[in-house]
Amino acid sequence: MSFFLETLLGGLMSGMLYSLVALGFVLIYKASGVFNFAQGAMVLFAALSMARFSEWIPLWLGMEDNLFLANLLAIAVSVVVMFAVAWLIERLVLRHLVNQEGATLLMATLGIGYFLDGIGQTVFGSDIYKIDVGMPKEPVTVLESVFEGGILINKEDFVAAFIAAMLVLALTIFFQKTATGRALRAVADDHQAAQSIGIPLGRIWVIVWCVAGITALVAGIIWGSKLGAQFSLSTVALRALPVVILGGLTSVPGAIIGGLIIGVGEKLSEVFLGPYVGGGIEIWFAYMLALVFLLFRPQGLFGEKIIDRV
Repeated sequence: MSFFLETLLGGLMSGMLYSLVALGFVLIYKASGVFNFAQGAMVLFAALSMARFSEWIPLWLGMEDNLFLANLLAIAVSVVVMFAVAWLIERLVLRHLVNQEGATLLMATLGIGYFLDGIGQTVFGSDIYKIDVGMPKEPVTVLESVFEGGILINKEDFVAAFIAAMLVLALTIFFQKTATGRALRAVADDHQAAQSIGIPLGRIWVIVWCVAGITALVAGIIWGSKLGAQFSLSTVALRALPVVILGGLTSVPGAIIGGLIIGVGEKLSEVFLGPYVGGGIEIWFAYMLALVFLLFRPQGLFGEKIIDRV
């Protein structure tokens, strides 16, 4: 029983990290109605920014003995960097594509993604960089009095999952309870109608790309702390694609539930079914589940069902 619970908790924690990346896709889609293929590049760019500034700031300010404050400053600078990226994307790209076809916006995000990959390598370098924000690395055993041997939990995964859960909760409240969140949904439904009632499209897009940038920064710091800030981080977004398909492109709660389902499903299937089929289930489980949903419920669990009247 303790082994099952360890696997279940590990899946839930991984699922929260998937949800964090998937949120970036959902946020952009809710505001612009386009799937943002630049999300992986944003996660990578944010991770590189955090890693490099956490190295440079202690040297610039002579703070080698106060790494905690140096990390706080690095996070603050990275937030400003991601805000600047969001503003430039709206100013130089999206502003000129208002009311264009979805395919045009899709290709624009592809171009943004490749540009961020290239500029990130130019500015920050292409090595593997360490991100150390003080997250505990060693595992801990809990509930020893309940289960024989207790349950082994990775502290880093637990802290990361908690941070992701808090951010997800804050974003859910933002979209459901604030005027700006409702304006974002209106813009996603119809750009022209939103503009006709006085919603400033440019400002809304800047806001949502800034929020997506902060989400990418948190995801980049967490994944970078686990794997190092390296260019393979841009592929983390591919792991979040099935989450978006499962939960629904327009649903913040769907991104959460979808991430948890896929995280738990991957871990349980790999541990309990893997030995019978030769392993490797964790690699393709999420994509097979997404394929099933595309066949039978393409809008996802919480996505809006599209009804065309002719």
